[in-house]
Amino acid sequence: MKTIQNDELYENLRGFLQSKGIEFQTGGYPARIRQACARVTQAVNLAQKAAHKAKTEVDAGLEKMRQVIHEKTAPKPSPTPSPATGPEAAEPPTAAAAPPAGPAPQPAEPPPRRQSPTRKPGQKRGRRR
Repeated sequence: MKTIQNDELYENLRGFLQSKGIEFQTGGYPARIRQACARVTQAVNLAQKAAHKAKTEVDAGLEKMRQVIHEKTAPKPSPTPSPATGPEAAEPPTAAAAPPAGPAPQPAEPPPRRQSPTRKPGQKRGRRR
């Protein structure tokens, strides 16, 4: 966003009030209104600068995080066979070459169901009566 000039807010307010039939004369009230408008303008401009700075810092942090995630999740490069071993060493072993180690393990028995600490075994769920 563009920054607001010091008297821009005051002039807009004065123009709005003139369109409603209220005109500022020289004196204490217009001077105080001008000071208040200057403070509001300064606060808005500082808030805009802070928001822009925070946005750039967050964007930089997000980019760094994206890079780290990319590096961690990128596929690993396949190892290249060394010239001394030749292409025979790069072939994967076949399934017939490795016999199974023994009988397949049986699945474990599921753990027993827990009862609620407030219910007694066999008691139905629901409201007490």
